[in-house]
Amino acid sequence: MNRPALSDAARLVSLLSVKGLTLGVAESLTGGALAAEIVSVPGASATLLGGVVAYATPVKATVLGVDEALLEKYGPVHSEVAAQMATGVRKAVRVAGRPADVGISTTGIAGPDSPDGQPVGTVWIGVSRGEQVDAQAFRFDGDRSAVREQAVRAAIGVALQMLGE
Repeated sequence: MNRPALSDAARLVSLLSVKGLTLGVAESLTGGALAAEIVSVPGASATLLGGVVAYATPVKATVLGVDEALLEKYGPVHSEVAAQMATGVRKAVRVAGRPADVGISTTGIAGPDSPDGQPVGTVWIGVSRGEQVDAQAFRFDGDRSAVREQAVRAAIGVALQMLGE
């Protein structure tokens, strides 16, 4: 009997569980869809501490600790913003004073319009673990829903890469 392949979200939850790591998620353009995808996996509660939907740019600074001058200069769709969101969410979801071991962030432009002139479909994914922080750029095609869906998949993929999967 063939078993169905694990989804990337299930692989992420399994990997975090095996390594004994906790997770925090910071989302902008995905608006909670990344956390929902992770929570859809049975056993996710063993790793996911929580998430922050920082849809409004000022919330990225006030809740996640993204540098306000950075946001003022470059706007919310920038590599360093994604990196700071991923690091900041680890602290935001801390339990008993202990931050999450891993943070994942999404920021970008889902469309249909671009508020700052960057192309619709521009997405930055940030992942933070310990002192290691990575931010990767993506350019997705399709409508708003398709861009958001692709961003969720990419965020899980980047996290898997950082964790050695």
